[in-house]
Amino acid sequence: MPTGTSEKNFESIIEETLTAESGAQAAEASVEHEAQSFAPGGYERRSSGDYDARRCLLPDDLIEFIAATQPREWADLRDQFGEEARERLLGRVSSRIEEEGTLSVLRDEVKLYGCRFKLVYFKPTTSRNPDLQKKYRANIFSAVRQLYYSQDTRESLDLALFLNGLPLFTAELKEPLKDQNYRDAIHQYRSDRDPSEPLFAFKRCLAHFAVGSDEVHMTTRLEGDDTSFLPFNKGYDGGKGNPPKARGYRTAYLWEQVWAPDSVLNLLEHFIAEIEELDEDGNPTGEETLIFPRYHQMRSVRRLVEDARENGPGQRYLVQHSAGSGKSISIAVLAHQLAFLHDEADRSVFDTVIVVTDRRVLDKQIAQIILQFEQERGVVADIEEGAAGLEEALKSGKQIVVVTLQTFPHVADAIRERGGENFAVIIDEAHSSQTGEYRKHLNDTLSASSLEDAEEEDDVDVDTEDRIREEVRKRGRQPNVSNFAFTATPKPKTLELFGEEQPGGSHEPFDLYTMRQAIEEGFILDVLENYTTYDDYFRLHKQIEEDPEYDASKATRLLESYVSAHEHTIAQKVEIMAEHFEQNVSGRIGGKAKAMIATRSRLHAVRFKQALDRYLDEQNYPYEALVAFSGTVEDRGIEHTERSMNGGIPTSQTARKFRQEGYRFLVVANKFQTGFDEPLLHTMYVDKKLGGVNAVQTLSRLNRTHPGKEETMVLDFENDREKIEEAFEPYYEKTTLSEGTDPSLLYDLENQIRSYGIVKDADLNKFAEIWHDPDSTQSEIHSRLDTCVERYKDASEEEQTEFRRQVGKFVRLYSFLAQVVSFEDVELEKLYTLARPLLSKLLALLEPSDVPSELTQYVDLESIRIQKTSEEGIDLERGSEPLPPQKETAGTSGPGEPEPEPLSKIIELLNERFDNYDFDEDDRVFIERLKENVRDRDAIKKSIEVNSANDARLTFDEVAETELQGMIDKNFRLYKKITDDEAFGEMLFDLLFDRVREEVEVEKE
Repeated sequence: MPTGTSEKNFESIIEETLTAESGAQAAEASVEHEAQSFAPGGYERRSSGDYDARRCLLPDDLIEFIAATQPREWADLRDQFGEEARERLLGRVSSRIEEEGTLSVLRDEVKLYGCRFKLVYFKPTTSRNPDLQKKYRANIFSAVRQLYYSQDTRESLDLALFLNGLPLFTAELKEPLKDQNYRDAIHQYRSDRDPSEPLFAFKRCLAHFAVGSDEVHMTTRLEGDDTSFLPFNKGYDGGKGNPPKARGYRTAYLWEQVWAPDSVLNLLEHFIAEIEELDEDGNPTGEETLIFPRYHQMRSVRRLVEDARENGPGQRYLVQHSAGSGKSISIAVLAHQLAFLHDEADRSVFDTVIVVTDRRVLDKQIAQIILQFEQERGVVADIEEGAAGLEEALKSGKQIVVVTLQTFPHVADAIRERGGENFAVIIDEAHSSQTGEYRKHLNDTLSASSLEDAEEEDDVDVDTEDRIREEVRKRGRQPNVSNFAFTATPKPKTLELFGEEQPGGSHEPFDLYTMRQAIEEGFILDVLENYTTYDDYFRLHKQIEEDPEYDASKATRLLESYVSAHEHTIAQKVEIMAEHFEQNVSGRIGGKAKAMIATRSRLHAVRFKQALDRYLDEQNYPYEALVAFSGTVEDRGIEHTERSMNGGIPTSQTARKFRQEGYRFLVVANKFQTGFDEPLLHTMYVDKKLGGVNAVQTLSRLNRTHPGKEETMVLDFENDREKIEEAFEPYYEKTTLSEGTDPSLLYDLENQIRSYGIVKDADLNKFAEIWHDPDSTQSEIHSRLDTCVERYKDASEEEQTEFRRQVGKFVRLYSFLAQVVSFEDVELEKLYTLARPLLSKLLALLEPSDVPSELTQYVDLESIRIQKTSEEGIDLERGSEPLPPQKETAGTSGPGEPEPEPLSKIIELLNERFDNYDFDEDDRVFIERLKENVRDRDAIKKSIEVNSANDARLTFDEVAETELQGMIDKNFRLYKKITDDEAFGEMLFDLLFDRVREEVEVEKE
């Protein structure tokens, strides 16, 4: 392939850096929170003539390394075969690589006629062994520029890197000054690099890099057009990409640091792995995959290991990595490195590494992954027998022990009993909330007399993070234990306990991979993209009904009836949900999309399931529903369990059953709202209050990716967008949820787009024919789009910018409205059908750094396929502020802690909010007596003194409910208002709790 002058210059800079004398060309000083620095340079410059295309080796390098490091074995082989020894060894190495892959051969020995040869010497942990140091320094790193890799063609690679003659990495390098970037390199790998060529066979090379000046992407397996490339970027300003450098290219970290010899040896020894892929239950599938760490995984593990080496046990680390970060791989790699970590005196830093997880399936997955990273048999123990199994594993000297959260108290006891040993405890905090699953009474029968009572009784949220944090806090900092906590959404107290204290007193995670970066890099979906409150949903339907451009829908009539009905009428909500699903969701993800209904209590879940079953049956809809809740619910004299309501399906099989094709709805009462992974879950109907971390965790159940899943949908009946925005903000950096949308804007945008003359009626009509014709080809699609692209190129730069902006807004707005309302407009549909792939082609003409973040999902030209899909973006503002501290929640429904109010203020606030209730003196006395009765209870005082606000609130609710029941005859009118009007009762308890807490704390002082 012809190569321009600038690309050659780009190649030359990289080659010169690699082949400089080791350490002679210092890399730019690493910024805070980067991995440790490696000396760049140290490669030998080789030419394509040095390469054996048949064996995919640099023969001279391999023989030179063997002769220098293992002279006795080499002499033995030469004694047996003379001049043929070279060919014999080269042939054996080549065949072993062909059979087992380069990584396996490098880590193992090559045996040949009684001789054993090591093909690499990793860096010794200490400098105490001069012989090992000498052999390590004898490793030969080589770079070949413009490698003619094939025996059959004259195709060449921009760059290939070798270790002791064995191929490690290939790279295609693209210089943007010639209108090229990493996307061109990806296209070249997919289109021009034949996977049947020996060098490109799976596991021959360990990674293939598509390198531009702004971004790097990589893959471990070339599969033609189906090749999947992953970002290998540092991240910038909380999002994707790379930060600018004072001098040089943004991607210089790749050749200056990642490809530095010591870094490559570290990757080979500790990070890269061949493992079997696992199914949803954590069982190996038999399909092999080659793991190469993403940049943040490499960075975080290296930093953790280096800090542990320097500071020893007794430390605490918080790793805040978003969903989609590959935490299981990070934990597995970290566990193995900590298990064999030595300090400068060659002493083991830790005797045992214990991995704790609260997800039973994930526990199995992590155990399987850790086992597959195992390079020595007998290192890992997966404990399922609790304390007895843990004790046996520790006694037998297992270096890595994997346990569930249920075993964690035994872990703490075992550590205390072994004060002379050092432990690393890696905590995978999965927020697997079970709504008080570990409370004594949870599995008791719920027999609340009303939905409101049921919600109060079930409204307790005890998750993994709280439990582990409390265990760690109680035991204090132990000098022989280091804790490594992994979480996507740390609470403020978790940050305070595990985070690094800053000069100003705040705390930060040791390493951060943000939700924004995970979304922008395509590892998870943005669940706020199509977040809609009920009010907005209703307003949109009303606008459409009143607009003659649109058709009135059945959904609009349902919404009207819901508004006029009681707020707790479950049947009406079920109709809205089911009709929305039928009209707007059922066809998504190739007709496999599923939905979750998040209810506020177990009794709500029971009644929602009953109503949903009835409605689906009445409408003859071909969908099945499941329900998930703990314990037993007594409703109107009948006892219900999850199993009985799911037709006898064991509770352990509910999640598995939901994966089956016919099951499209899952009704839940907290169970499965966190720590539950189902990639086909597309839509969530929220009928409960959410706030803080719980809101993030609950809505994030939708964010898993799946082929054909390009968006998610949330229809929220209970919360407002400001609360949800506030909840997500600490993890997004800055989230701006779009306000309610006016459908008439689509016509304004359509007119503006047409006014540029870039898209004409003939284009729309012809493209629609091609797009919906199953026999049409990709070339026909691109040909028609290219007609518009050429007109676009003739426009001024200002017109191009504005045109892209209008097309982007149209695509996002149309795809959003298509999920919320049903309307028919053939011309709008034609424009949308053409606009989305056209936007991809236009954005591909830009530099990556010039593409607006809200449009990055449309860039990939490879995604243009003959299909009808939609995606919609929201504005995500970048911000560099640290994670803001949050106040403790007074209750479980909101992220803020209001200032306590005097009684008169409490009544005033209630009056303002609930003007349909007239307060009198009897009401004031009743509220005052209720407050005093609760405040004077010893249980309340003790709970407030020793617990967090969250935990104290649990005790308050129980005591206040008891006292309220005992005062029923004192003021039945107000009692009935508190118990019948959920919002009224909740607000009163919130205000009373703040007042009681303040009085108790003042009394204590």
